[in-house]
Amino acid sequence: MKRSTILLTAVIALGLFLAPDPSHAQVVAKTPRIGMLTPAFDPHPGFEGFRQGLRDLGYVEGQSIALEYRFAEGKAERLPELAAELVRLKMDVILASSVAAARAAQHATETIPIVFGGTDPVGQGLVASLARPGGNITGVSYNDPALMGKRLELLKAAVPGVTRVAYLWYAAPNAAPFLQEAERVVRALGIQLHPVEVRDPYPFDQAFATMAAAHTDALTTQPNAEFFTRRTQIVDLAAKMRLPGIFDTREFVEAGGLMAYGNSIPAIYYRAATYVDKILKGAKPADLPVEQPTKFELVINLKAAQALGLTIPPTILFQANEVIQ
Repeated sequence: MKRSTILLTAVIALGLFLAPDPSHAQVVAKTPRIGMLTPAFDPHPGFEGFRQGLRDLGYVEGQSIALEYRFAEGKAERLPELAAELVRLKMDVILASSVAAARAAQHATETIPIVFGGTDPVGQGLVASLARPGGNITGVSYNDPALMGKRLELLKAAVPGVTRVAYLWYAAPNAAPFLQEAERVVRALGIQLHPVEVRDPYPFDQAFATMAAAHTDALTTQPNAEFFTRRTQIVDLAAKMRLPGIFDTREFVEAGGLMAYGNSIPAIYYRAATYVDKILKGAKPADLPVEQPTKFELVINLKAAQALGLTIPPTILFQANEVIQ
């Protein structure tokens, strides 16, 4: 054999040895991408819980998983176009941070799996049932209407002089169960409920003026993404009117509200990460039952209480998971 032939054979063999494994190249290129869709502003408090959940499952953002964020910034009408954009980008899973976001994603795709965090998904038509959600969607359901009654009980115990509670609500498809529960509980507590409805574009100044005219002396709100996104404005107006309020998530208290009782938003989305992980490993959303949290937290803001001239009874402080000084 000629020397040149031997040399050529060696070069070819070396090239084949050093060539990248096609299967390995395919794995590297297949970094799963998660579309993060929310009506809220950046940052969304639940998304850090989701990222922590992914980290605890072994994912590294930017390496073994990629997150593509879309914030509607309080403009729910933008959700359909943002959902459609995530579909065009061919996300592997879409995480929706509210029922409205989940519905927009549902309308945009029947094939890309959707994981949601939201209230009353059965009543709002997102899933067929909690046990068998069906379709391409599953997730975590929170803010059971029964919690509205517990909030009013805690408010009355913390501020015994309350007689007329303003109930700020928004005409969402799931509004009725919350209002019905609130009306049931106030009768048992011997106080009055004064519902005040707001609609887009959310004229909260007018709503609080209505509360003042009705001589309300406390406040609670219907749990929904619209109010959560605008929680700072709501809490500020309540403080100006010197209305003690109880809300559904700690983020209202961190914004200056008096009390909150409900689910932890970061914990909800921490659990959502397990759904995404299962789906990426081959599970179908229709086969993953919707989860309902069983842990709740009571958070009290003593600084807000002092500003309102209130002394929270020790029995209520003892029940608190956290007291903000």
